Parts: sequence; structure tokens; C-alpha cells
Amino acid sequence: MEMGEIYVGRFNELKGEVRVVMNKIANDDPLKQLEFIDILQRLGISYHFENEIKDMLTTTYKKCCENDDWKCNNLYATSLEFRLLRQHGFNIPQDIFNPFFFNETKSFNVQLYEDLKGMLYLYEASFLSIEGENILETAKHFTREYLEKYMKSSKDENEVAIVRHALELPLHWRMPRLETRWFIDIYERKVDMNPILLEFAKLDFNKVQSIHQQDLKYASRWWRRSGLGEKLSFARDRLMENFFWTVGVGFEPELSYFRRMTTKVNALITTIDDVYDVYGSLDELELFTSAVERWDVAAMEELPDYMKICFLALHNSINEMGFEALRDKGINVIQYLKKAWIDLCKSYMLEAKWYHTNYKPTLEEYLDNAWISISGPAILVHAYVFVTSPTLENMESLKQYVDMIRWSSTILRLADDLGTSSDELERGDVPKSIQCYMNDTGASENIAREYIGHLIDETWKKLNKTEFENNYSIYPRVFIERAKNLARMAQCMYQYGDGHGMGYQETKDRVMSLLIEPISIHCHHSE
Repeated sequence: MEMGEIYVGRFNELKGEVRVVMNKIANDDPLKQLEFIDILQRLGISYHFENEIKDMLTTTYKKCCENDDWKCNNLYATSLEFRLLRQHGFNIPQDIFNPFFFNETKSFNVQLYEDLKGMLYLYEASFLSIEGENILETAKHFTREYLEKYMKSSKDENEVAIVRHALELPLHWRMPRLETRWFIDIYERKVDMNPILLEFAKLDFNKVQSIHQQDLKYASRWWRRSGLGEKLSFARDRLMENFFWTVGVGFEPELSYFRRMTTKVNALITTIDDVYDVYGSLDELELFTSAVERWDVAAMEELPDYMKICFLALHNSINEMGFEALRDKGINVIQYLKKAWIDLCKSYMLEAKWYHTNYKPTLEEYLDNAWISISGPAILVHAYVFVTSPTLENMESLKQYVDMIRWSSTILRLADDLGTSSDELERGDVPKSIQCYMNDTGASENIAREYIGHLIDETWKKLNKTEFENNYSIYPRVFIERAKNLARMAQCMYQYGDGHGMGYQETKDRVMSLLIEPISIHCHHSE
């Protein structure tokens, strides 16, 4: 019997055992259910049990406003309930925290200082807030202050590691797959660890990783055949990072087609971005932009040679994706994909004009263009085609770039600016949001960075809110998660400087742990 077959057998056996545990818990107290869902999510295996989780959370939501003993005066339970329900699109009100909050003084009960777990979970819950939720805004500052003090004074290394991790980036902003890789190691050290869950999570991680490796092979072959890396010496040959981005936006095994196609889209974006940023003269860029608008092979004739290969690679790749959508899903999407590229190239063109004329846009003017030039709308319009059964009605509304796309792309842009400014300025780029704010207000770079951090926080509130607006019910959950994950990926990539442009060690380590190195399995069963 092959080792692979043994693993598949064991994997299916464990999956069955997890389902048994879940069915038992379904009749247990709600806190146990929520804790179980939280662990499944953090171990990266919740996608196997989506229907069961939805049922449990629907029941919890129906009861959430009753005065339940299980969460009475329990900050940890209340925070966990709030975070999971909001995350899954249930609009639970912030008033659930009223028992812990003094309205007169607009402050939380200081007795909560005794409750590390409650404070940590309240901190994590506060990041699912929407605009105008003052209780949650107060909670965010109150808990951050407490957790920072705790880190300085505590001797418990495990707890300090968990708190440090949360303060670096809250759970709601983290790339799911990296979180899984980190949490599997943390979970293994927990005293109440469930060995069935741990072994299943490890086997699943490795199984999914091997699917990612097949997708990466496909993308690498395509990139080599395209010749873009060799022909355009000035362009960043970053296929590995482009693929890593794609896994961040959609890791689930069934999203292979999405990953393969989106890696192509990302590689084309990176290449064309460099044409506009680094290499093309203004006249050449005008020609390229108008060729993309015409979307016609005849338009190539006027282009310089290095642009011809670039244009044809774009034209052929996107038309082929359009052909596959027509063949497999019965819908003609080329005009929508084409529009996304025209908008992207026009936004690059405007930035090139600003740069060549030394124009300094205001922050508002800059951001009005920059959320498109960061390429989020292009990525998400294509993603919609790759992960759903697209309808013309949805394609028409996506064409206008609904708020969900706008806010996700704005976070991508602001996080990118925070991570890359100094490097890109040296490369000869347009001023970023940090410089625009400094020009507008005369603020120092540090103050400007703080302000951009604040804008990211505020934009997340807008992105969170889109889930509760009725017009989003037409979009499948599988697409909404891609939009949120794009924003999460930005936070993850630019947390340590320009992860995408510079190939820092941190990025390399992450790529290795996620895509290359399997987790070692200590089998708990006899062979």
C-alpha cells in the first residue's frame, strides 16, 4: 500500500471522527460550539464543515439576544460569539457588550483587567466593527493598552507569544493560510489540545499544500512559455510572490482554477505596471493605453517591440479566459474583463502623467485614482468569473466597482503605500498617500504614517459594513471572501516593508512554510 493511500485513508477516517465530535457538540452548550468553530477556523479545516457551522451559528444568532446563562457576564464568551457571528455575515449589534460598558463614563469596567482571555477576545472582536460603533472603538483602545502592558509584565512565554501575535495584526486582518500554519504549532502546545483535530489539520495542510504545488507548476510553465521574464529585462520576475498572493486570496482545494488563472492575471499586472512605472516614455504609454482600449491585434503595429509582446500576452491570455468562461459557464465576459484592464491602464497613465509633469496630487485626488491603479478591481472582477457561475446582472453591477471592491482595493493601496514608499520613490514613482498627506498638511512622515494607519482602520469598517447591505446578497459567499482576503493579503505582505517588490527574507520564509515545506506528522495510530 502506498504511503499516499495510507494518508488518504487516515484523512477520511479523521474527517469522520471530527464530524462525530461536531454532532455531539451540536446539542451541547453554545460556548462549546463557538469554541469548536473557532478552532476549526484557525486550524484551517472549517471549509470541510461549512453547512454544519452555518446551522450552529444560525441557531446561536436566533438566541443571541436572549439572556443566556452561558455568556452572562462572560466577556470571553460574548466576544467570541460577536466575532464569529459578524464574520459569517450575521448583523449582531454592539449592544451585546452593554453589560461590560458604563454608558455614563463611556468606559469599560476595570474589573475586566483580571480577565486576559476576555480582553484578548474583545480586542479581536473590536476589528469587526462598522462606522459609528463607539463601544467597539473604545474597546479597541482599552484592550490594546491593556495587552501592551501585559506583554511587558508577564512571564508566561506562550501567552506573551499569542498576545504579541494579536497586537502585530488582529485575526480579522490576517491571511487565513499563514494564520493556520502559525496556529497549528500553537495548538499542539495547548494542554486541552484535541489530538484528532491536530492530526486532521496537519494532514489537511499537507494535502492542500500539494494541490498548491501542482497549481504553481502550471503557473510556472505558463510564465516560462510567455517569455515575458526574458524579453522584458526591466520587469520584476516575481512569479513565486504572485502565486503566494493568489493562495492568500483563495487557498481552498476546489479553487485550483482560480489560483491558476489569477496567478496569470497577477503576473500580467506586475509586468504592465513596470512598463508604466519604470520603462515606457509618455508617448509610448499613450500608444499602449490606446491599444488596450481598442483591444485589437491590429493596434499592435504602432507599438515599440517590447510593448508588442506585452500587449499580445495580455490580449491572448484574457481572451482565452473569456473563451473558457463561454465554453464552461455559457457566458460572454470578455467585455467586462477588457474594461477592467482599460481602467487599470488609464489609472497607470494618469500616474505616469503626474510623474512626468512633477504634479503633486492632493490625498483625495491621489486615492480616487490609486484604488484602481493598485489593481484590486481588476483582480476581483476576474476572480468573480473564476470562482462563481457568473450572471450578466452581477457582471453589470461589478463593472461599476461596488463598494466591497472599492474598500478592499483601498486597503490594498494604503497598506502597499505604508510598506513601499521609500523604495518606490527611489525607483522613480509617483508620490504615495504618505507624501500626499504630508504635502496637504505639512505633517511629518511619522504623523502621516499614523494617519494612513488610521485610514486603513476606518476603511475596514466600511468593508465590514458591506456584508450587511442588502445589495450584496446577490454575490455568493465564495466571492465576498475573495474581496476580504485581498485586503488581508495586503496587510500580510506589507507588514514587513515591501514583501512583493523586494523579496525580503520574511516573505521568503513565509513562502517556504506555506508552499514548500510540509508539516511533520507524528502519527497517533498504529500502522
